Amino acid sequence: MPFAPFEWSIAWRYLRARRRDGGISVIAWYALVGVMLGVGTLIVVQAVMIGFREEFTERILGANAHASVYYATETDEFGGPDRAIRDADALAERLAVVPGVVRTAPLIRGQVMASARGRAAGVEVLGMRLGDLEQVPLISHPESQAGSLDRFDEGIAIGAGVARELGVGLGDVVTLISPDGMDTPFGTQPRLNDYEVTYIFGIGRFDIDRTRVYMPFAEAQSYFDRDGTADEVEVTVDNPDAIDDIRWPLATAAGARGLVWTWRDANGAFLSALDVERRVMFIILSLVVLIAAMNIISGLVMLVKNKGRDIGILRTMGLTRGSILRIFFICGASIGVIGTVFGTVLGCLFAAYIQDIQSVVEWVAGGSIWNPEVRFLTEIPARLRWTDVLAVMGLALGLSFLITIWPARNAARLNPVEALRYE
Repeated sequence: MPFAPFEWSIAWRYLRARRRDGGISVIAWYALVGVMLGVGTLIVVQAVMIGFREEFTERILGANAHASVYYATETDEFGGPDRAIRDADALAERLAVVPGVVRTAPLIRGQVMASARGRAAGVEVLGMRLGDLEQVPLISHPESQAGSLDRFDEGIAIGAGVARELGVGLGDVVTLISPDGMDTPFGTQPRLNDYEVTYIFGIGRFDIDRTRVYMPFAEAQSYFDRDGTADEVEVTVDNPDAIDDIRWPLATAAGARGLVWTWRDANGAFLSALDVERRVMFIILSLVVLIAAMNIISGLVMLVKNKGRDIGILRTMGLTRGSILRIFFICGASIGVIGTVFGTVLGCLFAAYIQDIQSVVEWVAGGSIWNPEVRFLTEIPARLRWTDVLAVMGLALGLSFLITIWPARNAARLNPVEALRYE
């Protein structure tokens, strides 16, 4: 047998023995705690990194189109640039029949200044029809909301961050100011329109809640002087991860002037940076686990030194070098296994209750420790994936087993004559 029962019994006696009786040294217990903390930290960091990426991606796809189709710029009859889509509904119908497309919607997009109660904020206005807006998941069913989309055609819908910045609520009036107004003999006059706030949404992503305003499509055409046209047609597909496979069919359906901009084009660099950062953090924290596991060598070397007499007696009784090696391998590996198990439990519990831990820390600190303006999300995300947990466990166990072999071999190669010479 690879590990005989008497080998387990002897190894267990050595692990239980007190230090004054020649048992395992306190260094080994430090090694166990180090492995436990290293494994737990690695699991938590991986869960947070994965959670941040998945949460960020879900909120991108839940509040934005998976792809936008627009026309290339051409010169109009007055010599100015023209990107208007005059056949927006027809274009939307052509795009809707592309395999994999589940929704299309004409869209007006513009940036204006919003003003209310003496405050002002720059916002992005999206003009959409009510039926199209109701199919945007995180807008129709956000994390928090006030009002209802039923009265959307009577006013505008604004993000919770915009409402907080302007100090407005449901029923209040917001003035939208566009610099592209009417041309007069005295220059261009800004366009000012007042709108009632009929719906306030909060999706939990700071850059959208703080800047997004939705306006009825017909009103947006009038306000931005886009009568009978649209700026782009947004497209939602059934498999956002395969959006690159649909890019060419969308461009073909859009025609010669059609251009396609996908969610990967807009956020691909950021998501790639998150993936790189997650891999780098895994490597760095793996070194922490390695350093903690290295302490197993120190503890096992001390154990071998203390048990030299026992090794000599066991060898004279007939135990082979292989049995001695396995006994001390069990001692060292047990430290790594126990540390890995406790570290896995600790890391999984920490990741599972990270929101509660964040609340407690903020309560103790008396302030926020998570700035949504920098990290875009309003809370710390964490997603446990069993593949990541198993990878961390495999890494910790592999390092622990590998490191244990060297001192265990030294114990097996100890000469029994030398071990008992002075006994």
